[in-house]
Parts: sequence; C-alpha cells; structure tokens
Amino acid sequence: MNVTERFLKYVSFPTSSDEFSETVPSTEKQKVLGKYIAEELEKIGMEKVFLDENGYVYAELQGNIEGAIGFVAHMDTSPDAPDAPINTRIIEYMGGDIELCENISINVSEYPFLSEYEGQHLIVTDGKTLLGSDDKAGVAEIVSMCEYFINNPEKKHKTIAVCFTPDEEIGRGADFFDYNRFAAKEAYTVDGGALGEIEYENFNAASAKVSVKGVIIHPGSAKNKMKNAVLYVNEFISMMPKNEIPACTEGYEGFYHIHDIKADETSGEIRMIIRDHDSEKFKSKKAFLENLVSYLNTVHGEGTFSLEIKDSYYNMKEKILPFMYLIDNAKAAFEKAGVTAKTVPIRGGTDGARLSYEGLPCPNLSTGGENFHSVREFISVESMEKMVDVLICLAGM
Repeated sequence: MNVTERFLKYVSFPTSSDEFSETVPSTEKQKVLGKYIAEELEKIGMEKVFLDENGYVYAELQGNIEGAIGFVAHMDTSPDAPDAPINTRIIEYMGGDIELCENISINVSEYPFLSEYEGQHLIVTDGKTLLGSDDKAGVAEIVSMCEYFINNPEKKHKTIAVCFTPDEEIGRGADFFDYNRFAAKEAYTVDGGALGEIEYENFNAASAKVSVKGVIIHPGSAKNKMKNAVLYVNEFISMMPKNEIPACTEGYEGFYHIHDIKADETSGEIRMIIRDHDSEKFKSKKAFLENLVSYLNTVHGEGTFSLEIKDSYYNMKEKILPFMYLIDNAKAAFEKAGVTAKTVPIRGGTDGARLSYEGLPCPNLSTGGENFHSVREFISVESMEKMVDVLICLAGM
C-alpha cells in the first residue's frame, strides 16, 4: 500500500475530537481508527505494537545503526468542520480555481499559494467536510516510512519509535503519553503544513470560558430589575480588542478567538482561545480578560461575570534550543530528499510542544497539507511522497 492509498483509507474513518467530552479519548470513534492502524502495523511487521485503553497506538522498529528516533502524529481531526461522510477525489491540477461543490471553491484569489501546486495531483473533498490531512497525512507518511525499512532491511536506520495520539486538536494529545513505552529520547511530530516547513516555535496557548449570570423578569415590569445576559455577553464581546483576532493577524502576532457563544436572558457563556508566541504578551492577554471581567462586575454587580482560564501548552522554543541538531538534521534530510526547507513559526500548536516540556524534545515537520480545519482543505500526492522520502533520510542519520 503506498502513502496515498494509506491516507485515503485513514480519512475514511471519522475521528473528530470533542472538547466538551470528559472521556479519554473524547470520542470513541478515534479508537476505531486506532485499532485499524494497530492491526496494520502488526501486519507490516512492526514490533511491540500496542493500542492502550486511552486510544494511543505505539510501535517500534529495531534499528541496524546506533541511536533511536521517534515520530509522533495524531489520529483525531478538528471539530471545526464536519468529519463525515468524507468524499475524496484526486485531481490533476493545471491551474485556476478548484470547484468542490456548488458555491464552494478553492480560489486562487483567496489562496494564491494554490498556483504553486500546478502540475501536481491534489486530494480534495466535495466541499462538505474537512479532508483530515491534519493529521492523517502525518500518520500515513510515518507508517509508509516504517514499511519501507521493513521491506528493505539492508537500508540503514536507527531504532524507530512511533506513537499516534488521540485528542490533539483539543489540546489533550499528550495527556496520557506513555514515555516508558516510547523507545526514543528525541522525536519529531509530523503535523505541519506545506512541504519543507520545519517548526520549533509555536504559540503559548490557553482556553477561556466567561460565564454570565442574568436576572429574568416579565418585560412589562423589568425596569431596574432585569439583567439580560444576552446583552451582557454582547457588551463583553464589544469591549474585546477588534484587531487581535485570527483574521487580522499573521506571523508572530497573537490573538483572541471566540469560537462558541450560548446565551439567553438568564445566563450566557463565551468560549475562546488565547494565543501568542511571546510569553509576556500571552500573560498580558490573560490579564486583559481578568481586568475586563473585574470591570464589568463593578458595573453590573459582583458575580455577574466569572472567568476560567486554562493553559493548554507553551512555546517549545526554549526547550528545543539545547537540541538544535534536531533542526539541523531535519534540514539535511529535506535537502537530501531534494526539498528546500524553511523554518517557520507555528500559528498553532502540536503534541510536540507538550512533549518537549515533559523532556522529549519534539520539533514539528510538514505533511504537505493546506487549509486545515476547513472544507477547503487539500493535500498534494507528490508532497506526501516526498515527506516519506524525508522521513526515510531522517531515520537513517
């Protein structure tokens, strides 16, 4: 099975995670894919294959040269877009816009990088679901790399440890990672975007929930009595920084992203994420929310607004700097595979950020995918094939 066939099989499994679930993994369907992958790993000849009760898949391939290297990818997909039924097609892209379905296209005017893929074969959906290349492409590329070494035992490689995690998209992918079961002391996540990207700087990240209490009474006798939580939610949002949102930021610029609102007259809830590469700016963003809630409570009464903030992960840069040879090795592997590498900051996070803080340095590598978390997601067949070559080169260093 080649990497494209493998990828298409994996994306046929719906695996979105659910931040509102308290189970591990957050959705049982992730375990269905995990079971399939574990069985596949055993069939191709991987060693110490194990699917644990939390949905993590581990495996190992004994090396024939000194050293060990790890590779990590996640099986879940984002809950931001529907995950089923995923209907894929492969197009030979010769330029111009790509029509996915009526009223949904990938337009060069909006996505100018699309022109860089002219002459390649792109996997897309019918525009009704995400594709799942984040991060089933990473899983498929890692498994294909392992199968290459199994089928070519004369090829030199270090001992390879792999782990495929659940719930990365909701920030829990490293919660139950078993370091004792993982045979490597350094690793790479294969969970990035366009081919050639190497990432060791990511956002500091937190989630926040603002709860609002209202007082309901008949509108006819509401003067000086009613406290409409819907209006209070609107007031809170209107006081947020207008330009510190994803649509207005890029590069190292951080943001607030409100992704869920529930409200009626008696209660309201605002859920958001907070992101910034700079740790001091990250702290300032959290302090802004605390001060805004405090101010609104002085206006509307103590206890009207309450705030919960939970840190998710931190910028891995300071944990990777002592291990910059990992970045040098990755650059060399890309070069050997004929790919121009570039280091870029992640406008997001990976399991590698959490793992790096737990003592497993783990920078991130590209998969070849674009437009993640979107019905306009796509991935290049040629990019996936090249990434398998890159991983083969990296494991052999």
